[in-house]
Amino acid sequence: MRIIDAQIHLWAGGWAPSHHWRAPYTVETALRDMDEAGVDRAVNCPAIWDAAANDYAVEAAVRHPDRFATLGWFPLDASADESLVDTWLAKPGMLGLRFVLMEPGIGDRLASGALDWLWDAAHQRDMPVGLMVLPEHLPLIGDIAARHPRMRVLMDHLAISPFDTQQDASARIDALLTLARRPNIAVKATAVPALATDDYPFAGTHELLRRVYDAYGAHRMFWGTDITRLRCTWAQCVRMFTEELPWLRGHDLELVMGGGLADWIDWPR
Repeated sequence: MRIIDAQIHLWAGGWAPSHHWRAPYTVETALRDMDEAGVDRAVNCPAIWDAAANDYAVEAAVRHPDRFATLGWFPLDASADESLVDTWLAKPGMLGLRFVLMEPGIGDRLASGALDWLWDAAHQRDMPVGLMVLPEHLPLIGDIAARHPRMRVLMDHLAISPFDTQQDASARIDALLTLARRPNIAVKATAVPALATDDYPFAGTHELLRRVYDAYGAHRMFWGTDITRLRCTWAQCVRMFTEELPWLRGHDLELVMGGGLADWIDWPR
């Protein structure tokens, strides 16, 4: 079984926000940790807090094309337009884009169509786009996905904020489950141990995972870590899914652990 982590951050600068405590997280460190845990590949989402992270992502993909691929980002400011999409996709290892849409006023931009040029570009190019949004904006993402059916959306971290708790996640999960009716929306089951109130195997989160699995299926739920946030080991993150979820076995396990993600972002197996 080939194991692919749906989201990590690589960066070489020393600073990071406080919830990413493994700083920096370099290519060499990631490869060492991946090898120890039996992780074959990882999708790098360049750190938004490091201006050099996009260039570092290209370097990682050039040096290790069968270990790292990238969902890159650029500022969605007044100068951004569709031409940037092709510029980004031309970079080595770039399979799509990923944006953190949590700044003040982003709900108005999503609702008004101010970012429709981006969704149109993704639709026209059959492109995957990772998104991290506030829970209250999930219905807007559903509407956008419905209008752009060839854009393949990946929702970060079960659509849960880095600062939410397991209780928060359980209270808000229904909005994410509702989006499962959109066949072009998938979910990254990443950073789940960060929600847990108990130790490995983080049993308190298993019901949450089962509900997402039941709604999205193995083809649209992707294992991953966001490892720089977690206090557990990468190997524990792997074993949590491969050994501790009795309802996840066989071909479905292979899909969740990497096969489904490889198909979703067109990363040849």
